[in-house]
Amino acid sequence: MPNEMPLVVAPVRRNFTSHRQVVEEIGRAIVSGAFPVGSILPGDPELARRFQVSRTVLREAMKTLAAKGLVVPKARIGTRVTDRQFWNMFDRDILSWHFEAGVSEEFLLNLYDIRQALEPAAAALAAERASLQQIAELKRLAEALGNPKHTIESLAYADLRFHLALATASGNPFMHTLGSLIEAALFGVFRMSSGSPDGHRAAEVSASHMAIVDAIIARDPAMARLAMEKVIQVGRERARATFLTGDAS
Repeated sequence: MPNEMPLVVAPVRRNFTSHRQVVEEIGRAIVSGAFPVGSILPGDPELARRFQVSRTVLREAMKTLAAKGLVVPKARIGTRVTDRQFWNMFDRDILSWHFEAGVSEEFLLNLYDIRQALEPAAAALAAERASLQQIAELKRLAEALGNPKHTIESLAYADLRFHLALATASGNPFMHTLGSLIEAALFGVFRMSSGSPDGHRAAEVSASHMAIVDAIIARDPAMARLAMEKVIQVGRERARATFLTGDAS
């Protein structure tokens, strides 16, 4: 998981299969509100013509969207867009589509609330379970955060690598489900930022993450939890600053 590429949070041109193209375009339209909650999607014949795909491809795409919780088929009615409470907000695509559509301060802060609820527990578990090799990797990643040449994007990616490595070091496979949320939080702030961080900020980020590593080295779960709580709180405050000033850098 630490080697995964970051979440794409801005619209880009990609080469999709027919199935993926249908999922992407309808998924974006639902999340953006172009297909509002409770609405019925156009019928299969219209969608098949619009996307120039077969009925089979269209049906498979609808199954994918249904699995994400975005739609539900209704007999003799059609395919209805579900209420947002049923959407899988841990899903990488759904998070990405939200950022492409534009997110609110509330949405971004909710991401940090979930991180605050789960990542400190992951840090505490890492203090108990991480191997020496994993600890060495966490230390290397924390040190890499201090590179004064970081751009906003490279710093966010370096930060992401650290947090994903820590989730692995927790030894709990369920912590891997945090990956998309962490990516969305970090790269969401990046997308709304401009300029480059100065060396002082990079050094501060490195030091705060090194405090987590030091607690893990000491096998102190309570200190590891506290150090992670502080890191996420700083990120949350920076996310709020994004909306106040339009620049989280």
